[in-house]
Amino acid sequence: MSKEPLRTYQSKRHFDRTSEPQGGDSADPSGKPRFVVQIHDASTMHFDFRLEVDGVLKSWSVPKGPSTDPKDKRLAMPTEDHPLDYRDFEGVIPKGEYGGGTVIVWDQGHYRPMSHDKKGRAVPFAESLEKGHATFWMEGKKLRGGYALTRFRGGPDSDERESWLLVKADDAHADGQGTPDPKRARSALSGHTLKQVAEDVAAESGGKPGRKGPATGTADNGGKGKGHR
Repeated sequence: MSKEPLRTYQSKRHFDRTSEPQGGDSADPSGKPRFVVQIHDASTMHFDFRLEVDGVLKSWSVPKGPSTDPKDKRLAMPTEDHPLDYRDFEGVIPKGEYGGGTVIVWDQGHYRPMSHDKKGRAVPFAESLEKGHATFWMEGKKLRGGYALTRFRGGPDSDERESWLLVKADDAHADGQGTPDPKRARSALSGHTLKQVAEDVAAESGGKPGRKGPATGTADNGGKGKGHR
């Protein structure tokens, strides 16, 4: 692992203009690796899928979002490693900044690596990702059960950009609901939609969309938007 794993992340951002975290948070004392799935309304709407690995959040952009239907094979494009603090980031990245747009935390929780070799021995998660196939069990508020990330293009010895597939395992947590409408989906932290978070930030900044730090509050929707994940 690089001695400066967040160099790319930090080089793309002006932290005097965006409230995105610079890094510094530590791993969960429980020893369980964490994950976060954020909806990002940037130049194109997408989901950001992030898994804690070796002190950073390994990240993929998933245009259609993770699905709860095993029949769905979701394209996942790797992006730069993010700091662990990013799992709680929710707000508006100012226009003109890298990734400018509204972000909500759609889901978060812990995950359990499940990759094994042919002899049934556990394989370190970072190693399974390097080899191009990693299986894991998710324990989130919305995503639960087995998932797999599989690289089908590119890799360490290729000049092609890496492309992966994110697929739900056919287990007791699988269903046919697929992925929610991102515009109607609600935050697991605040219970707000993308539109509501953008309006909150605009109100706090005097009507001008701008920055907001990590979201606080509860995932309880207060009876609003029932049925939207």
